[in-house]
Amino acid sequence: MYIHLGADIEVRKKTIVAIFDLDNTSTSKITNEFFKRASKNNIVVNVSEEDLPRSYILTEEKGKQTLYISPISSQTLSKRANIFDLK
Repeated sequence: MYIHLGADIEVRKKTIVAIFDLDNTSTSKITNEFFKRASKNNIVVNVSEEDLPRSYILTEEKGKQTLYISPISSQTLSKRANIFDLK
């Protein structure tokens, strides 16, 4: 199964490691350091285009990590993937 992240980008559900809410995690020093390292390692893919980013999705496939920045909320993505039980 594939999950649509925005623009024309889809990822395989089984490659998703984590889905994070950008607003709730972007103030953390650890998260900021993670973003810096991801950017330095060229693993960031911004699919927000002109939209406001709302979440980021960490995937891993065949040992390669990718961090997608998406305009779709983390709750919506989680529901699409049926990863978490959001009541």
